[in-house]
Amino acid sequence: QVQLVESGGGLVQPGGSLRLSCAASGSIFRINTMGWYRQAPGKQRDLVATITSAGRTNNADSVKGRFTISRDNAKNILYLQMNSLKPEDTAVYYCKAIINNGGAYFNYWGKGTQVTVSS
Repeated sequence: QVQLVESGGGLVQPGGSLRLSCAASGSIFRINTMGWYRQAPGKQRDLVATITSAGRTNNADSVKGRFTISRDNAKNILYLQMNSLKPEDTAVYYCKAIINNGGAYFNYWGKGTQVTVSS
């Protein structure tokens, strides 16, 4: 059984920073691409950023220059450093990972962490 648990969300003022973490645990043989997605109320879930096991990253245009995705492969932890936050960044942020549990690769999702940007 594989679990993804996000942490680090909260309330922050515009222009502030937050660092999200996502810890993967359980029966993990290998983790392929990991990523962050977000969903605002009444909207679809959108890609924020992804990172391959080799460290290649891809960011949504809306967060380029402000958000940085990284990962610790030894600890199976994914990070998202968010700077210069804007009210439109308010959403539930979800972690996703493509994980091989010793058989095939499957998509796993965390339960999400709320980020609210407001003065």
